[in-house]
Amino acid sequence: MPPLGPGSPQGGTDLEKHRDRLMVENERLRQELQEWRAQPAGPCPGCEHSQESTRLRDQLSQLQLEVAENKGALSELNLEVQQKTDRLAEVELRLKDCLAEKAQEEERLSRRLRDSHETIASLRAQSPPVKYVIKTVEVESPKTKQALSESQARNQHLQEQVAMQRQVLKEMEQQLQSSHQLTVQLRAQIAMYESELERAHGQMLEEMQSLEEDKNRAIEEAFARAQVEMKAVHENLAGVRTNLLTLQPALRTLTNDYNGLKRQVRGFPLLLQEALRSVKAEIGQAIEEVNTNNQELLRKYRRELQLRKKCHNELVRLKGNIRVIARVRPVTKEDGEGPEATNAVTFDPDDDSIIHLLHKGKPVSFELDKVFSPWASQQDVFQEVQALITSCIDGFNVCIFAYGQTGAGKTYTMEGTPENPGINQRALQLLFSEVQDKASDWEYTITVSAAEIYNEVLRDLLGREPQEKLEIRLCPDGSGQLYVPGLTEFQVQSVDDINKVFEFGHTNRTTEFTNLNEHSSRSHALLIVTVRGVDCSTGLRTTGKLNLVDLAGSERVGKSGAEGSRLREAQHINKSLSALGDVIAALRSRQGHVPFRNSKLTYLLQDSLSGDSKTLMVVQVSPVEKNTSETLYSLKFAERVRSVELGPGSRRTELGSWSSQEHLEWESACQTPQPAARAHSAPSSGTSSRPGSIRRKLQPSA
Repeated sequence: MPPLGPGSPQGGTDLEKHRDRLMVENERLRQELQEWRAQPAGPCPGCEHSQESTRLRDQLSQLQLEVAENKGALSELNLEVQQKTDRLAEVELRLKDCLAEKAQEEERLSRRLRDSHETIASLRAQSPPVKYVIKTVEVESPKTKQALSESQARNQHLQEQVAMQRQVLKEMEQQLQSSHQLTVQLRAQIAMYESELERAHGQMLEEMQSLEEDKNRAIEEAFARAQVEMKAVHENLAGVRTNLLTLQPALRTLTNDYNGLKRQVRGFPLLLQEALRSVKAEIGQAIEEVNTNNQELLRKYRRELQLRKKCHNELVRLKGNIRVIARVRPVTKEDGEGPEATNAVTFDPDDDSIIHLLHKGKPVSFELDKVFSPWASQQDVFQEVQALITSCIDGFNVCIFAYGQTGAGKTYTMEGTPENPGINQRALQLLFSEVQDKASDWEYTITVSAAEIYNEVLRDLLGREPQEKLEIRLCPDGSGQLYVPGLTEFQVQSVDDINKVFEFGHTNRTTEFTNLNEHSSRSHALLIVTVRGVDCSTGLRTTGKLNLVDLAGSERVGKSGAEGSRLREAQHINKSLSALGDVIAALRSRQGHVPFRNSKLTYLLQDSLSGDSKTLMVVQVSPVEKNTSETLYSLKFAERVRSVELGPGSRRTELGSWSSQEHLEWESACQTPQPAARAHSAPSSGTSSRPGSIRRKLQPSA
């Protein structure tokens, strides 16, 4: 038996005694507490027992604390008793298992002992033949000596057994002699038995003869009974034959029916094939009808989807929301090869406003106003924005700006190439076309300015000193409009004028090589087109401004590889784009204060992001896997921009006469078809001269 552990009954008894003592003490304390509470509690002023009462109260509080401690100790002891009881039960289970194993081992050993006894008995019952061998053996090793001694012992044992067998043989010979004597006696008895058998044989023959006679009588009686039964059988057979004659027509009918069914079974596969063919034809026709209905429903759904999108765009126009479109550039050889150059952007085949991005193995979907795939042309993108551009002629302020990471294609979308121009040049071409169509009723003048914001410094790309720092001011007329004093403005009248202005402004823009783009734009470029018109019949004046903004590329500083001055440029770019995000967040939440002045970019775009402007954002997206983080950020920012409500755009019109100076400018502009340069010292200021070299450079060819 294993020794008792800490969970033994003896330990449990001590703990129970201790627990009982604590319970008795606890009960006594509770009774004393009740007695003290039963006594009057109010103090007696001037009573001689007040100090005693105070002392008793202190003792009472102390006793209450002791009661609480005793209760805690009691619970701990109960828990310890329970643990020891569990351990005792576990020890008892282990003891039972050991006893069972011991009983099994004893039974197994007893079986082995019985088997050994049986084996010994069988060996003793055997009488192996013994041969006497006398041989002289030379012992060479202890092992051989041991074998020899064992053989000698066995030989001695065999000799003893042979002696015993001889004794048994002698006894058997004696028994054989006694058996001969017994045989003689038995032969005498056999002779006596033979005589008795002959007598019994005679009696048996007599009995057999009597039995033969009884048999013959029984046969005759059985034959008579058999004849009677045979007659009944013949009668039954005649009835069966009659029944067979009546069953033959029915059998013949059944045979004919069977043959007919057999022929039908032979023809059943053909009938089944024809039935299956007809069913397949019906099912195919039904499927075709369902497909036709599905196509019709899909066509109606797409038509309703387009109608819903049209209504949504109209609602956006009425509410003044910033419209947001996305354009995904193709995968190029500059993206490299391998897993990081795989495509992570997909499109919805039924809805051209949904774009899907696979970011870290999880698909993320975004809904914008329009999504252009990598196969969309410059003309496709321009068709989406041309309605806003034409509204500039009617006196509305319009802003179109491109947003996205470096190398996503912003400059290509806004400026394009000489062979495939972007939004900027196509917008001015459209303005010229619209102006020519309205030339019979309206007189228009179109002026162009180009500026950039580099390291939070506003610079004039068409000025004599492109590095000169410009400031943004409020118009002194109290209209709340912004203007840039000193910003050069050129009047353009043809596409050639546009190309020369673009070429001159593009040479002054700041670009630099980065890890993400060979010619990365390091500044925010703004093309400001002002369209002033007058109705010749009514004198109605309209002024519309078109801001075409190519934002600098947004990227992480570590990824772009910027150092030194490039690092400062990237920091200023990210700061201005963060300020743009703060403005968008304030507009979304309709805060009373919108932080336009936090950067030059947002301050200059205040006219475009306020309630009297129509604004469209083109978010450029890179489709490759390595740029998914920047793509996700751009699309999230685009969704936030899309939800901003600016309010319905207002048309800037004015009735009345112009000032004499403005009238002179207008007549001069109408009479002189050549472009003129203007310096914005203030709105509607007079013309200022430009250097002759720049004027000759921008002079249209004859």
